[in-house]
Parts: sequence; C-alpha cells; structure tokens
Amino acid sequence: MGFKRVVVTGLGALTPIGNNVSEYWNSLINGVSGAAMIKSFDTTLFKTKFACEVKGFDADAFLGRKDARKLDPFVQYALYSTEEAVKDAGLDFSKLDTSRIGVIWGSGIGGLKTFLDEVVNFAKGDGSPRFNPFFIPKMIADIAPGHISIKYGLRGPNFSTVSACASSNNSLIDSFNYIRLGKANMFISGGSEAIINEAGIGGFNAMHALSVRNDDPATASRPFDLDRDGFVAGEGAGTIILEELEHAKARGAKIYAEMMGGGMSADAYHMTAPHPDGLGAALVMRSALEDAGLTPSDIDYVNVHGTSTPIGDPQEIKAIQDVFGEDIYRINISSTKSMTGHLLGAAGAVEAIASILALNNGIIPPTINHFTDDPSFDPKINFTFNKAQKRDINIVQSNGFGFGGHNASVIFKKYEA
Repeated sequence: MGFKRVVVTGLGALTPIGNNVSEYWNSLINGVSGAAMIKSFDTTLFKTKFACEVKGFDADAFLGRKDARKLDPFVQYALYSTEEAVKDAGLDFSKLDTSRIGVIWGSGIGGLKTFLDEVVNFAKGDGSPRFNPFFIPKMIADIAPGHISIKYGLRGPNFSTVSACASSNNSLIDSFNYIRLGKANMFISGGSEAIINEAGIGGFNAMHALSVRNDDPATASRPFDLDRDGFVAGEGAGTIILEELEHAKARGAKIYAEMMGGGMSADAYHMTAPHPDGLGAALVMRSALEDAGLTPSDIDYVNVHGTSTPIGDPQEIKAIQDVFGEDIYRINISSTKSMTGHLLGAAGAVEAIASILALNNGIIPPTINHFTDDPSFDPKINFTFNKAQKRDINIVQSNGFGFGGHNASVIFKKYEA
C-alpha cells in the first residue's frame, strides 16, 4: 500500500507582526520588524528590555474573562490561531468523522507565565501550599492540543511535541506521517509559545542568548549580519490544517500546498550550542529531501532557522553549503526571524506558514536588518537581504533547530492534481 498524499487546507497565525495570516504576510513582504520595548513587565533591572510581543490581542474579548483566566497565554494563542485556520479551511466538524481528526501541537516550554506566577505567590506566602487549582492544567505543555480537541470535539490522536525550537516542525512531521500512513484523515497542527515574562527573558539573558541592543530594538534581530549579538524573543502561534488529499477533494477544500516530507536528526554534541560544522543540520536537510523523494536541485527557497546568534547562523550556512553544493547560488535563503523574533516552539509552524505563502505568492520574504557583510559568508549566496524578491517558487524547505541538539526540517510543494 502506497503512502497517502497530504495537503495544506487551512492556515492561522498570531504573531508579533500580525494577528491573522493576511496581516502577518503583508508585514513579512514589507520587512516590518515586530521588536519593541517590552510592555508586559518592568524591565528596569534586565539586560534585555525588548522583545517581539504580540500586539493588540485581547484574551478576554476572544474567550470571555472567566475562560481566559483558566488558560495560560500559550493556550490562548493556540486557540486563537486555530480558530482562524478552521474557518480558513471551511471545516464543519459535524459533517466529518471526528474520530479520524487529531491535534498534534508543539511548544518548547508551555505555561511558563503560569508557573512563574504560582511559584512567586507561594514564595511570598507563609509556606502554606496555597496554589490555584488550575496551576497544573494551565501549565503543562500538552494542554494546548487538549483544549483544541475539546473545543471542536476531535477524538483522533492528540498529543504535544516538545523539542525546544524544533517543536512545531516535529508536530507537522508527526501529523504528516499519521495521515500518509492512513491512520487519520486530518490534523490540526502547529505550535504556540508565550515566554516574554520575567522568567523567560531573565533565563535567556543568563545564558547570554538574547540580543542586548536596547538602543535600537527594531534592528536587533540581524541574521547573518557581522554585528549580530543574539536572538530576539518572540511569542505567538501558528496553525496548519493538514489533510489527506482525497478527503480534502471530497469536501471541496481549497489547497495551499502539498507537504512532501520531513526530516529529523540530532546534533549529539552540546546542551545548547549547535555542532560547529553543522553536521546535524546537514543530516536533517538530507533526511527531509530523501523523505520527500527530492534532490537539492528541486528546492527554490529555504526558510532558515537563522536566529541571529554568532555561532548558530554560520553552522546552518555550512550545512546548506554541504547539502546544496553549487545549488546554493540558485536558491533564495531568508530568515523571517529578522521580523518576528524567535518564537521558540511556535517558530516552525509560523515559518512554515511563511514558506507556504511564499510558494503561493511567488515572493520571498526578506532577511531584514542587514547592515554589514560578514566576511565568513560567501557573498554569492542570496540571503534576500532587506527587500522581498519575486521569483518562481515550486518547492520550499523550512528548518528548525532546538536546544538539546534537536533538528527538524519540512518540505512543501505547489499542489498539482
């Protein structure tokens, strides 16, 4: 029995540069930065005072105040982006077999704000264990897909993937595999993250992972620039509806793209640093290409992990050079994290959406904030610096790498009947 074909039939996004897919895409192609001074807490004593926060999101208006209080922001974001994707896909679950529709969702950390609030409140008390009864169910990383399934009555496979910044790429790959093996008809898949709080910013500052360009936040995320000094924290969610092709056709769904394959690997090198020669990154891209039955010459655009860190950006380019050879000069490369910041466990889904929209519109989103060439990078590589570029795009690849050495890469193609 051959594999089923898997297509994308719905998209939803809540990002620092747009609260729906249309706003997100328009900001991407126009090179809009989502970075600004943090408004959600007092940063006076923090090394980094800025981030890419979600703007104008009202959880009480979306969920109602009573229900919003029961949910950590990472779950609120997940439900919000999923509602857009469900509407976009034209789904009426009352007419579908919900036992064959599942939810696989990625989050690198889960309910960090809930954990922080509860522990701080306990520390301020007299030692009595006075915790909110919603503490644990608000915090745990698997609760986002749980709430999505409850809202829509979906009884298929339901779980979370946790692989740091590769989490939502892993969720897409798991969903893809269940569908192509005939185990399900459809998945709501993606990821969400909400770590812009004292613990998130303070923790990453302690690792010296974040940019400290407080004098100019909008240009702080500088992938591949000589003066890059760390990533910019982001938050939000991205939802992708993956569906078996014949199931999609039977209900008259519009199809954005076909998912062709996904690869996974490990650096097996260091707790936080990528392999300096990009061995894990090269392995995962080759694995994705093999899974998709493609070669490097088939790829037109790579949405890179590209976090704007001194050691991360070079290893990814080494890996792409290793995998693509001379084809590296033919493809476009760009890092949309230059605009959104790094959404950690949500990054893979949000960047997959950018890649799918690039495919549909024939436009490569730029890598903004490029000021000074890094002489360690081949100047003939097209990093799509500062301005979007139009080109024919047939196949795109999107990379995600996480602390712990986790790597996941996904490939999408223009749909052909």
